[in-house]
Formats: sequence, structure tokens, C-alpha cells
Amino acid sequence: MHKPLVTLSAIAAQLLLAFAISDAAAQTPPQPSAYAGQQTRAIKSLSEQDVDDLLAGRGTGFAKAAELNGYPGPAHVLELKQQLKLSEAQLSATQALMAQHRATAQRLGKEVVSAERSLDEAFGSRTADEGSVRRLTADVARLQGELRVEHLKTHLAQTALLTPEQVERYAELRGYGSPQSRPAQHQHRH
Repeated sequence: MHKPLVTLSAIAAQLLLAFAISDAAAQTPPQPSAYAGQQTRAIKSLSEQDVDDLLAGRGTGFAKAAELNGYPGPAHVLELKQQLKLSEAQLSATQALMAQHRATAQRLGKEVVSAERSLDEAFGSRTADEGSVRRLTADVARLQGELRVEHLKTHLAQTALLTPEQVERYAELRGYGSPQSRPAQHQHRH
């Protein structure tokens, strides 16, 4: 008969502890949302830095799949032109590629900002409904996809302008390690 009393005592102690924890949790003030302060943004889903990056044509991670898999981008190739020992022809072609890319990326970035603004305004004006949300988010997604393709195809074009040795050197200079420290990948021949 002693066992049930011990068990009941243990259960009672656990219940008291649970109530104490529950009471303490109820008295803890709620933590602010991670979004707190973002409600004052001009476009709620984009920070000022996001807008600046999009309007300037910066990649902000759009080409990470290419960059981290051994496909250099023209902006960083131009920064590293001396270390990569670019020929005059490579330098000229890279500068032209960068100019064309920047113009296209800026145009698409401006369209992404505009599409995000339209989505934000639909919610801000309380006119959003399922149909408008589907249409507006499809516009945003399509434009983001086009912008990402622009960044990725530019890395393809840049890689085609370099020798395999320059591609390897680029990876080392960017801190991605030597070819031996990276996972196996296809060799690029240009």
C-alpha cells in the first residue's frame, strides 16, 4: 500500500511544479515579433537595403548556385582582374558583360520593387482578396525568377570567358578553397 502513496505524492509534486511553471509563463510578458518596426517600411516586405540592392542590380544571393559551384561573376572578376591576369580581350569582354548585365538587372529589379509595392498596397488599402493576391504574387515570383535567371546566366557567360586555371584561381581568391578541398565537380573547358 505504500507504493500508491509514493506515486500519489510524486504525481502531486509534478502537478504543483507544472502549475508553478504555467503560472510563471503566464506572467512573462510576450516577446515582440521579429517583424516589429518593419510595419513602417514603405514596402513592408522589402528593407531599404533590399530596395537599394534591387534598383542597383546587385545580386544579393540570386547567383549563389552558380558562384558556389565554380561559376565566377563579372563584378568579382573585375575586382580580381590583376590576380586573375585577365587579358585585354577578357577584360573588355567582362566589362561589356557587366554593363549589359547591370542594365538588365536594374530594369528587372525596378520591376520587382514595383510588383512588391503593388502587393503591399493591396493589403495596405484593404482591397486584397484571393484573386488579387494570386495575381500579384505571381507577378512578383515571375519577376524574381527572371532576375535570378539574369544573374545566373551572367555567371555562365563570365565563366566561358575564363580559362579553367582562372576559374580555379577565382575560387581560391574568393575563399572557396582549393580544388582539392571542394566537392568533386565537372571540369569547365572554355
